[in-house]
Amino acid sequence: MPKSKASKKSLPDALGGLALAVVAGYFGFDLGGDGDSAASSTAESTQAAATGDADTCTMSSLPAEAKDTADDILTGGPYDYPDNDNARFGNYEGRLPQQDKNYYREYTVETPGRHNRGARRIITGGGSETDPDVWYYTDDHYESFCSIPDAEE
Repeated sequence: MPKSKASKKSLPDALGGLALAVVAGYFGFDLGGDGDSAASSTAESTQAAATGDADTCTMSSLPAEAKDTADDILTGGPYDYPDNDNARFGNYEGRLPQQDKNYYREYTVETPGRHNRGARRIITGGGSETDPDVWYYTDDHYESFCSIPDAEE
């Protein structure tokens, strides 16, 4: 039985639609049209952080372990993960303001019940190891950040 034109055309159309959905999902486009997707929210947070307008969070709003990590930073250690903490943070995701490559340092914020480093970090920048100019917190492994203006209080 010969194939109709409609059936020959439907496979490429279906594959094209699938490819479009995959590409849109990869780049965070909301094809649903509601404009309230997590990808949209993440893109806005990324844009805000890249322009220096990261959300602000107070130290008291963060987990208690963040205060412990901040205290360790201010005293120069010791750190819970000496091979990883006080290491250069590359900002490869571009979610923090662009700076020289050695500007940012990262530190682990413990997650109770985890047997590895988890996703929580404090990122500092500028100044000295024990007196950074800027402080950021992430609880989703560099997907989003908030600025901690009262970290040294």
